[in-house]
Amino acid sequence: MNKSLAIFLHLHSFSADVYYRYRMSRCIYSSSNISDMVYFDNYYFNKYLFIQFDSTLGRFVGFNEYGMKLAEFWNNGTFVHEERDIGDWFCKGNAEIFDSSIIDKSVKPKVKLSSVSQAGGRHPAVLMCSAYEFYPPHIKVSWLRDGKLMTSEVTSTMEKADGDWYYQIHSELEYSPKSGEKISCMVEHASFSKPMIYDWDPSLPESERNKIAIGAFGLVLGIIISAAGLIYYKKKSTGRILVPQ
Repeated sequence: MNKSLAIFLHLHSFSADVYYRYRMSRCIYSSSNISDMVYFDNYYFNKYLFIQFDSTLGRFVGFNEYGMKLAEFWNNGTFVHEERDIGDWFCKGNAEIFDSSIIDKSVKPKVKLSSVSQAGGRHPAVLMCSAYEFYPPHIKVSWLRDGKLMTSEVTSTMEKADGDWYYQIHSELEYSPKSGEKISCMVEHASFSKPMIYDWDPSLPESERNKIAIGAFGLVLGIIISAAGLIYYKKKSTGRILVPQ
């Protein structure tokens, strides 16, 4: 799961309603030891990105004629060295502080897998993976088939606030079941030290078993009552005395 820190945001207005230039810098990483930290410094003009510093390249890259000229100028000066340093000391230092403060307050999600019905679906089976009552809100839910990532026929909701500082998310998978396969839901969250995998059990859920048990009990009870009524009727008919006229 990718995490990001927005560290700079500068906005310059050249006119009340015409020209805007702004800069946004981001530190992006996913591993717990922040070894994969990437730093981007983006410059926009009227919403269009015209130049960017990319720490994976170690230099500026221009996206239009002006941006390419500016990138060449900055790459040959001292500014590019300053940008390289930011990725090392600023991004990594703040990420460690951010992660430690979040992990101390994180709450593990409660995960539930269920089978749902969907009208008009192209596949006979639909599964839902739901995660409840977690914090912070950033979370990633994926589907696996026999350990391999599934990307098609997957729909997910955005993280939704419960109104009590906790969040929930739901992901649906449409698929055609195959004999012997294993379908799993993988959840990645700051509260976990590693991705958690939850396997779908195709056996009948407890709620469905309860419904069948109640229905069967009602059927048996109905048969018993009917049989008892029939026996009572026969005994009463057999024991009736006919009086001659």
